Amino acid sequence: MKTDTVFKRAFNDALDLLAALEDEEALPSETMLSAQLGVSRTTVRKVLSALAEQGTVAGTGRRRTIRSGGAAMQPFPAAETIPMAEQIEKRFMEWMLRGDAHAGTAINELELARQFGVATTGIREFLNRFQRFGLIEKRPNAGWVFQGFTPSFALDLFEIREMFELRSAMTFAALPESSPLWRKISALREEHVSLLREIDGRYHDFSDLDSRFHRLINMAGPNRFIDGFYDVITLIFHYHYQWRKHDERQRNEVAIREHLAYIEALFSRDTSRVEVACRVHLTSAKETLIRSTAG
Repeated sequence: MKTDTVFKRAFNDALDLLAALEDEEALPSETMLSAQLGVSRTTVRKVLSALAEQGTVAGTGRRRTIRSGGAAMQPFPAAETIPMAEQIEKRFMEWMLRGDAHAGTAINELELARQFGVATTGIREFLNRFQRFGLIEKRPNAGWVFQGFTPSFALDLFEIREMFELRSAMTFAALPESSPLWRKISALREEHVSLLREIDGRYHDFSDLDSRFHRLINMAGPNRFIDGFYDVITLIFHYHYQWRKHDERQRNEVAIREHLAYIEALFSRDTSRVEVACRVHLTSAKETLIRSTAG
């Protein structure tokens, strides 16, 4: 499942890249495509093979070119490009928010599997990732229990998040114009503007937008270790502070405006401006997190 979703997402991004090329124009090298699509060269070869089968790409190796006379290629549906683990994470976070989960909340994996429409193995794998951090505990014959957060735990993790995201933000600003990530962040900018326009009735929608925005930033510099920690970072920073309800609308509006400034800084490609915008937003998130974990 994971390989298929990675391939389908890369395939869709490749279609966007090819749309900007002229008939008979040479394709970038596999190495360049790997960097632009944010996937391995193995996945790039699989994408190129699929395009060649449909007659959209001709040639081999460094001599691949575009063929406008090939069959019209349709992108995969967006739902098929989202990894199952990411779908489970999103549904789990929404479940915790709606249920106002707190330390001691019981988690029934069979019940969640039915509610989310996924296999129990997917739920179990998701919960196991958090168990090693002490956020969720597996109790014999009693299922899972959410342990909650402490200010000390949250602040330790914040230091890691700041290092990760600053690195990724700088990498993002240096991406070539042909990278599909620019198109994606442009689309996210429009979503932010739309949400800001309708903030009074839709401020609850910010949690999902926040998560997708920061995930996109980190996609600029793929790193298996960063990816491994990001599930926990998402749980704490993108959802936990939303539990502080009394000023949620105001906080979300401020965060949206910070995101928009952050996006504009990325488009400017000015690294000093990017660093300032990134640190301003992360500082706000840290302050909100401290208030939230302090009760």
